[in-house]
Amino acid sequence: MKKRILYIGNALSRKDATQTTIDILARLFREEGYSVHTSSRMNNKVFRMLDMLWTTMLNSRKTDVVLIDTYSTANFWYAVLIGALCQILNKPYIPILHGGNLPSRIKNSPKASKFLFKKAMVNIAPSHFLLSEFKKVGFTNLSFIPNTLEITKYSFLDRKAVTPKLLWVRSFSSIYNPIMALQVLEALLKEYPKASLTMVGPAKDESYDECVAFAKAQKLTVTFTGLLAKEEWVALASLHDIFISTTNFDNTPVSVIEAMALGLPIVSTDVGGMPFLIDHNKDGILTPAREVAPFVASLKNILQSPELAQSLAQNARKKAESFDWNTVKKSWEEVLS
Repeated sequence: MKKRILYIGNALSRKDATQTTIDILARLFREEGYSVHTSSRMNNKVFRMLDMLWTTMLNSRKTDVVLIDTYSTANFWYAVLIGALCQILNKPYIPILHGGNLPSRIKNSPKASKFLFKKAMVNIAPSHFLLSEFKKVGFTNLSFIPNTLEITKYSFLDRKAVTPKLLWVRSFSSIYNPIMALQVLEALLKEYPKASLTMVGPAKDESYDECVAFAKAQKLTVTFTGLLAKEEWVALASLHDIFISTTNFDNTPVSVIEAMALGLPIVSTDVGGMPFLIDHNKDGILTPAREVAPFVASLKNILQSPELAQSLAQNARKKAESFDWNTVKKSWEEVLS
C-alpha cells in the first residue's frame, strides 16, 4: 500500500511566487497513487509557521511520513520546528535539501542542524554538491534524488543560428545577483548592438528595483516580465537563444535543467551545485562568480561558434532527460517503501 504523505513547504505558487518543489512533487506523487496533504499556502510567515505546525499535529494519525522542504534562509527554522514536532509525535520525517547555502547554515547553526538532520529518517540531497557537503560534516543518512521535470513538456529547439537574445529566469533576490545580468548585457552591447535580455521572475527584495533603475539609466534593451507560469516562460524561451545564470549561491535550479531540456546553450557562474550540474564546455559554460568580463567572453564564444552552441545544447538535452520523472520516481519509491 502506498504511503500517506504529509508534505510541508512553501506552497505559494498562487501567491505571486514561482512554483517550488512542493507544488511539483505533490502533484506527481498523487498521480502515482500516494495520498498527499500539503502545508502551507499562508503568505504571512508567522501564520505559515503556525499552519505548518497545526497541520502536522492534526494529520499525525493519518500520515506515514512527513516530507519537509528545507532551505538555508530563515525558512530553515520552519524545518527545525516541524522536525522537533515529528520527533515528539514519533513520526518519521524526511528533509528535502534546498539552497546552495545550506553548508553555511550547518556551520552557523550546528546544534539545530544536528538536531534536524541526524534524527531524520533520511535526508534527500537533490545535487551531488549538497550530498558531498553533508558527508563532509559527518551526516550519513543521505540519499541522492535529483530535482525532476516531465521531459515530454519541453520541446527541444534546434537553433541553427544563435543570436544575442538572452534569457534569465529566477526570483529577483540579491543571492541570485540579477544586476550582473544587466552588467553582462551592457558589456555585450558594445560588440553586439542588437543584444537583448529578458528577465523572468517575481521581486523578492530591493534587487528588482535596482535592476529596473539600472536598465533605465543605461538605456538597456531589457524586458521584465514579472512572474510567469511555467508554460508561459517555456513558450517565451523559443524566442531566445542563450540562457544565463548569474547566481552567487545555488544548488541545482530547476530553471537551468528546463533550459537544458529546451535546447538553450547555457552560461552560468560556477557556484554551489552548478559545477555538479554542468560539465564545463560540454553541456554548458561556467565562469567565475561576480566577474562580468569572462561571462561576456563566454557568450561571445557561443555567438561566434554555431558548432559549439549546437554541441552544448544537444549534450544538455541528453542530460536533462536523466531528470525525467519516469526515472527519478524510482528513487523516491525506494525511499518511501
